[in-house]
Amino acid sequence: MDLERPPDDCTITCRELTSFIADYLAGELQADVRRAFEHHLSLCPNCVQYVADYRRTVALSRNAYDDDATAVPEDVPQELLKAILAAQRAGR
Repeated sequence: MDLERPPDDCTITCRELTSFIADYLAGELQADVRRAFEHHLSLCPNCVQYVADYRRTVALSRNAYDDDATAVPEDVPQELLKAILAAQRAGR
């Protein structure tokens, strides 16, 4: 599929869809953009698969650190650990 040219009768490209995906899944797109996004999905099976894969990736990443009993490897720099913990506290 040509990433610069949208499927027939579509107003956004595959590339544009990828730039809106996080906002779409968070329910934060304006109504007209959401309609264009969903219209694109109705015409483009590749993007349907991309959105499904993105959702799975987000779900897996949320569960990546559920095991609090796992020890941090000794070779991880303390400054990196501090930065990660600070980012988590800041909600990033």
